[in-house]
Amino acid sequence: MAHQPTVFRGPDTEEAFLADKMRFWGGVNKAIVGTIIFMVVLLVGMASFLL
Repeated sequence: MAHQPTVFRGPDTEEAFLADKMRFWGGVNKAIVGTIIFMVVLLVGMASFLL
């Protein structure tokens, strides 16, 4: 049996496209904020260990 690959064409409407883009950037922002918080906690922990 032949297998036909599925092709993702993206959202069909402009509203769906904007919602998809907002969801993507929301995830990126969460990752950036989480990384910054982790780095601040790490640096504060290192500073308190060294002082």
